Amino acid sequence: MNWDQIEGNWTQIKGKAQQKWGKLTNDDLDIVKGKREEMIGKIQERYGIAREQAEKEVDEFSNNC
Repeated sequence: MNWDQIEGNWTQIKGKAQQKWGKLTNDDLDIVKGKREEMIGKIQERYGIAREQAEKEVDEFSNNC
């Protein structure tokens, strides 16, 4: 699924993101609203990982939606 589709269906997909990244709060996910760059930033912030790793995880997530 591409990020335009994810953004359009964010309310349904938000739960999957919460399961994958449990450290993300509901407020974090409300701020993200399905935007790829916002998601990468929040994952970096909460998990303390490099941007490249966060991008990889986000891309894998989008491929599995």
